[in-house]
Amino acid sequence: MWELRDYMRPYWKFMLLGPLFMIGEVFFDLLQPRLAAHIVNEGVVENNFTVIQNTGLMMVAVTLFSLMTGVACNLFASRASQNFGADIREALFTKIQSFSFENVDAFKSGSLLTRMTNDVVQVQNLMQVLLQGLVRAPSLLIGSVVMALLMNVKLGLILLGTLLILVLVLFVLIRFSAPLFTAVQAKLDAVNKRMEENLAGIRVVKAFVRSDFETKRFTVVNRDYTDISIKSARFIAINSPIVHLIMNACLVVILFYGGHLVWFESMKVGDLVAFVNYVVQVLSSLLMVSGLLMNLSQANVSARRIREVLTSQPKITDGTRGSEASLPARQLKFDNVSFSYSGSAETNELALHGIHLEARRGEKVAIIGATGSGKSTLVQLIPRLYDVTSGSIQLDGMDIRDIPLNSLRQRIGMILQESFLFSGSIRDNIAFGKPEATQEEIEAAAVTAQAHDFISRLPDGYDTRLGQKGVNLSGGQKQRISIARALLTKPSILIMDDCTSALDLGTEKKLRQALQDLMKNSMTFLIAQRISSVLDADKILVLEDGRIVGRGTHAELMNNCEVYQDIYRSQYGEKEARYVGEQSTRSI
Repeated sequence: MWELRDYMRPYWKFMLLGPLFMIGEVFFDLLQPRLAAHIVNEGVVENNFTVIQNTGLMMVAVTLFSLMTGVACNLFASRASQNFGADIREALFTKIQSFSFENVDAFKSGSLLTRMTNDVVQVQNLMQVLLQGLVRAPSLLIGSVVMALLMNVKLGLILLGTLLILVLVLFVLIRFSAPLFTAVQAKLDAVNKRMEENLAGIRVVKAFVRSDFETKRFTVVNRDYTDISIKSARFIAINSPIVHLIMNACLVVILFYGGHLVWFESMKVGDLVAFVNYVVQVLSSLLMVSGLLMNLSQANVSARRIREVLTSQPKITDGTRGSEASLPARQLKFDNVSFSYSGSAETNELALHGIHLEARRGEKVAIIGATGSGKSTLVQLIPRLYDVTSGSIQLDGMDIRDIPLNSLRQRIGMILQESFLFSGSIRDNIAFGKPEATQEEIEAAAVTAQAHDFISRLPDGYDTRLGQKGVNLSGGQKQRISIARALLTKPSILIMDDCTSALDLGTEKKLRQALQDLMKNSMTFLIAQRISSVLDADKILVLEDGRIVGRGTHAELMNNCEVYQDIYRSQYGEKEARYVGEQSTRSI
């Protein structure tokens, strides 16, 4: 928890004022038993109503002051803890935004979600409790013991002996409960991960009638979480009864021995009443201390998990030579690039092997291959979503690792396989990469992406509100909006990662024709499954198992690349392939 102290500093005034007011509340609470003793000894025993009345009024005033200082403490503690939690959430979100894909893959999205919500709430609540109880509990405990000892040393020693027993019991409870709190958070990660995965794929689940199967899978992780939560809750549950049992036993001994002292006039009855009140205050403070220790044990686990995220360094570091990179880009070169998701250079773990590739301004480079051949992996290296394991990628002769990420990615427009849209209007989604874009620019991008016509037919046009992930649009409509979003920025390098799979052939043909004029001064990398999508490419790369097994134009690959020929035959068939191949060769 102390490791998060940097997020406490902006609120040091509130953190100082809260405990100061709490000291005032404790002071007034400690006065009450002495005033009660005075009423009994000087008022009740002596039949002096004036003493009872005056001391009673004084007790009312002390109670009111205690109330006011307590409320003030709560207000300042709440102000500090809520802002503290908000700052940590914001810091976590900002940190996650800087993560590379490797970082996100390492933590898992479900765990990151837990850390930003449940773990932050744990440390936030602990801070609230600490500002209220860290001063109150020890002050009330120490103050009550001191006042009790001042009233009667013998009874005070009984109280001290009981406290030693309680300290030992609490130490044992916390020692065994701490590992369970760590396990609770880990199991909660698993629950969130399963929920997130199921909600993201709910359509697939329903389409394949697998709701019962998914329910069983969730039940397993939910039961694991429940079981470990129950185990940890047992330690919390037995904490209060044990403290009550030991303190009540102490109270019985004190009443028995104190009554004996009163009987033999070694102690006044009012002092015994006050002593019992101090014992009750000690009980109250002990319950608060034990609760604080349990909360501290829980929150320390959460604080460590938060610090793991905040101290993690992005796997991809920023470059420093952005001003030297030209715009628009003239040349992109892959120089013996190999890549492994694990970062290992072992051959059996490489997703890409020794890639050599060069693209120039105005060229369209198509990448084709079987599923899992490394097509998407290759283009994700260009904007440094991942960094190469070996070799280098050079933009106009400069290693892209030397270029600041923002400067590099502003040159690149990327359309991913999954057409992810945000909640909001269609206009906001298209202008996501260029918020200051005018309506004319937005519409021009939509026209090129073949999206303008269907958007115009919607009741609210470009102001149409989209649900989460664009659920109120078809797959083809989402793809066209994603394409318009990338085209709006007029990138030097356009990456289209199989982003026309949901488009019909006619719409795809119109899109390719529109892109020819728009991207004539840019590089285009096109990943496609259909041969018809890559016929007009200047250069076609054929990937197999992470290696380039063919490169050239369509006509050249039809003559010298067996893998390309197999893909061609699988899509057109033997007879039609022969005819289409002849026609495409003539057109090229």
